[in-house]
Amino acid sequence: MVRTGAALQRAFDVRGFVVFENVFSPDEVRRAREAFDRLVARAASVENGEERDGAVFFVHPIERGPRAGTKAIDRVCWAGAAEPVLRRIGEDRRLLEPVSRLLGSESMDQLINQAHFKLPDDGVTFPWHQDSTHRRYGTDLWTDVNGRGSYVQTALALDDVDEHNGPLRFLPGSQRDGHRGLPRDGTLPPDLEAIEPVAATMKAGSVALFGPYVVHGSTANRSSRPRRVLINGYAYPGANRRVYPGRGAGRRIDLDERASA
Repeated sequence: MVRTGAALQRAFDVRGFVVFENVFSPDEVRRAREAFDRLVARAASVENGEERDGAVFFVHPIERGPRAGTKAIDRVCWAGAAEPVLRRIGEDRRLLEPVSRLLGSESMDQLINQAHFKLPDDGVTFPWHQDSTHRRYGTDLWTDVNGRGSYVQTALALDDVDEHNGPLRFLPGSQRDGHRGLPRDGTLPPDLEAIEPVAATMKAGSVALFGPYVVHGSTANRSSRPRRVLINGYAYPGANRRVYPGRGAGRRIDLDERASA
């Protein structure tokens, strides 16, 4: 698929998301996985919401199943503060160029640099939602500056993702009505319930890009393999007024200052 230009915009407008294969090399993926392993080691001794080395860890106890009594990692916010290799991925032109095209700006505010873990038997799920809810659309913390949502999120797969290990699932076309204010429990209205979900199955090194209005979620990892994803999110300058957790969150990135990958 074309990663820049009008073809990218058309595909994005129709489905609300696109997937690019083979964006990052096996060696780059290996180094990112090693950083995730170090985050797991840190998580063993943190409390929920605790900051460690500039990253903020959100964890919860596992109450059932083979891992009962251990800790699940929901996400690590601004993981790149603790692991610079993850911060550098967030400023890589292979992400920034298509994001810039979709935002319509060569400058962007990076709000999100999150490590997401779905390890076997950890039970981590994300109900159906729109990212516009998390960005605080409809409040004085957000303004849709560019009229197209003013936000693009990317998800880099560090493991092969299939139907069994908790893939991102999208409702294609669900972005067309903008921010819907969906309930937090993931309940869908009848018109969205009628849309057939599409699982974003990806090889390690592939990247999904999606906008703030497309409805998405993910089920638990039901396999014996991990499903680790690095999420980066970028806002049009001036859209966001919320302070995000982690050292470095909200940094301004200018595309023309980033060396080619």
